[in-house]
Amino acid sequence: MDTMAVVLKEPEHVSLRRLPLSPPGAADVVVDIAFSGISTGTERLLWSGKMPPFPGMGYPLVPGYESVGRVTQAGPVSGVREGAQVFVPGARCFGDVRGLFGGAAARLVVAGSRVLPIGDGLGERGVLLALAATARHAIAGGAKPDLIVGHGVLGRLLARLAVLDGGEPPVVWERNADRAPGATGYTVIDPTQDTRRDYRAIYDVSGDAGLLDTLVGRLAPGGEIVLAGFYSERLSFSFPPAFMREARMRIAAQWQDADLVTVRDLAQGGQLSLDGLITHRQDAMLAPDAYRTAFSDPTCLKMILDWRICA
Repeated sequence: MDTMAVVLKEPEHVSLRRLPLSPPGAADVVVDIAFSGISTGTERLLWSGKMPPFPGMGYPLVPGYESVGRVTQAGPVSGVREGAQVFVPGARCFGDVRGLFGGAAARLVVAGSRVLPIGDGLGERGVLLALAATARHAIAGGAKPDLIVGHGVLGRLLARLAVLDGGEPPVVWERNADRAPGATGYTVIDPTQDTRRDYRAIYDVSGDAGLLDTLVGRLAPGGEIVLAGFYSERLSFSFPPAFMREARMRIAAQWQDADLVTVRDLAQGGQLSLDGLITHRQDAMLAPDAYRTAFSDPTCLKMILDWRICA
C-alpha cells in the first residue's frame, strides 16, 4: 500500500511524492483523506526551518495535523467502523520519512484510537477542529479573554468561544486591515486606537515574541497573559512593570482529546460556527503553490488541500 503525500525534503523545499505506507495492524484504520489544512503556525516553522528542535524533529518529513477523510479499512480491535467520516490529527506511517505531523497525504494508516468520528455535514470545515480544540484548551485553563491579539483563524475561534460563554465580548487587536472584517458579536480594532490598560486576561495568538512588554502595559493589576500561539524566538520582558501589576503568565499547550470532542459537539450542534474561516482551496497536486500562498498571502486565513483525486 502506498500514498501521495506532501514531503518537506528540507526547509522551503515542498514536493508531492508517492510514499510506501506501513501495513495496518489489528488496532489500525486506513483513511482515504478528502481534505487537509495548512497551518500557518507550526507548518510555517517547519517550512522555514525555524522550528525549535524537539524529539523526532528532522527532514524529510510529511507535515499536517488537520485532515478529514473516510475509513476504508478498520482493524478488528480499532474501535472504528468502516465508512466512518473521521478527523485525523496526523500519522506516522511513511517508513523512513518522518511524520511531523503526518496528515498531508491522500491515504493514512493510523491507530483507531487517534481518529475522531465526525458528521458528514462538517465536510471540509472538519479540518478546523484542531485549531478549535487549541482555542478551547486555552480558554478552559483560566479566565476567558477580554483581549485577543491576532484575528487569524485561532484568534477568531477564541473570540467565538468567548462569545459562546456569555458576558462581555472580547476585543480583538489586528493591525492588518485585510484581516479585520469577519467579526460576529465582538469588536476588532487596530491596537493603536485602543487606550485601555485594564484587561484582565490577554490571549496572544500572534506568535510575536516582541509583544510582551506592550501586553504587560495593558494589564489590570493581577491580570494574566496567555501565550496561546507558538514562538520560535526567545521570549523576554521587562520585570518592573510586570512586578508593579503582579502580572501572571500562562502557556496554553496542545489540545487534549476532551477539547477535541467538545468542539466537535459544539460545531455539529450549531453552537460554534466554523464558517468563513477557510478562504483558499487548492488541488493537492499543486501543493507547492498552495504552501507558498498560505505563507505569503495576507488574505489567506486557511488554505486547504483537496486530495479526492490523488489516491
